[in-house]
Amino acid sequence: MSKYEKQEIENLPYKYRPLSAWAYFGYQLLFAIPLVGFICLIVFACTDSNINRRSFARSYFCGVIIVAIVVAVILLIAVVGFGGLSSILDKII
Repeated sequence: MSKYEKQEIENLPYKYRPLSAWAYFGYQLLFAIPLVGFICLIVFACTDSNINRRSFARSYFCGVIIVAIVVAVILLIAVVGFGGLSSILDKII
């Protein structure tokens, strides 16, 4: 990166400054922590102190939702495939 580019980035307001590769790596590690990471994920996705961090948190949150849906569908198929749903419903009713 040239001296001019570094100077331009430093002149940007904090809200628009790009994140480094290490920042993305660190945020991924933070978001992977079970409860604290999920809380931080929601906070970062809703705040606008840094646009790039907010966008990354939102994209990570979308990934979490997609993984949760895929796991739920696989579990549903497994339960229905093994006939477990009818026995569960019989015990409930």
